[in-house]
Amino acid sequence: MKKLILLGLSAVILLSGVSAGELIDQLAIQTWTLRNMKFDEVIVFAKKHGIQELQLIPNHIDYKRESKEEMVAKKEKLAANGLHAYTYGVAGTSIDKAENRRLFEFCKFMGFGVIVVEPNDFRIWDDLEALAKEFDIKVAVHNHGIKSLYGNPAIVKQIIQHRDRRIGVCMDIGWVTGAGFDAAKIYKEYDGRVFDLHLKDKRIEKTQGDDISFDTHIGEGKANLKGLFAELKKSNYAGKLAIETDSQEFAMSPDAFVAKAKEYVAAQGK
Repeated sequence: MKKLILLGLSAVILLSGVSAGELIDQLAIQTWTLRNMKFDEVIVFAKKHGIQELQLIPNHIDYKRESKEEMVAKKEKLAANGLHAYTYGVAGTSIDKAENRRLFEFCKFMGFGVIVVEPNDFRIWDDLEALAKEFDIKVAVHNHGIKSLYGNPAIVKQIIQHRDRRIGVCMDIGWVTGAGFDAAKIYKEYDGRVFDLHLKDKRIEKTQGDDISFDTHIGEGKANLKGLFAELKKSNYAGKLAIETDSQEFAMSPDAFVAKAKEYVAAQGK
């Protein structure tokens, strides 16, 4: 009987999307962190740090200026090096429906399962929802600071709650924290609609005017990462945690930043 119970537990773990509770297996790199590198340098960096999943930015693949042959070559180079680009963003969107269709056609061609966006006009969402259904690609809204369109999670929830389940959230942990919210609480309130996470941490400085936030190494800021990790495991979060920084200092020499992020997740994400 004991053996049967253990086998049953093992089956649950395998089906859960979280490998035995080890969040480090879900780490990725948001290549904004590597914005000072060229595409080939990104490949070398990712292999060096043992991270296989990439969230590519337009700096590293740009469907508006690159030929189909160039994009195919990049896709093949990633595969040849044991890497996988799982999503793209933050991608530009437009009131022009033809422009949005080009974006979805590119993402379908590349095999991206998620597109991360931050539309500058709420009217764009109707078209994005229609394209998400047509192409069967998830669309995740990204948040910046509290003064941005999507800085308040209440606004994000209003946008996604009555739309197709392929419309969800790319929750930037650092910016959620910088806006004064608890990342664990907000993740839980999104109720299964978080498709991607930007693993970022920030410290907050009080001023006479607006509070100011600054990037730190992962685990050294104000983000409630321990609480968030507990919620991720409890909910069997199956997406990625894409290591990212807005700090130009870290981006100029990202090795230590990424290595420390891995160490933190390895220690706290069990």
